[in-house]
Amino acid sequence: MRGLLYIIAVILIIGWAFGFFYYSAGGIIHVLLVIAIVALLLGVIRRA
Repeated sequence: MRGLLYIIAVILIIGWAFGFFYYSAGGIIHVLLVIAIVALLLGVIRRA
């Protein structure tokens, strides 16, 4: 499950980076970034 969270977080961060440069999706890009950060934090918290 931990590996899946990291994969999802990486995909969301890459999507955020593409959206940041192309800026056609508006506010949804920042939502993706927040979801990715939450997924990474959950992975770190569950590991500890």
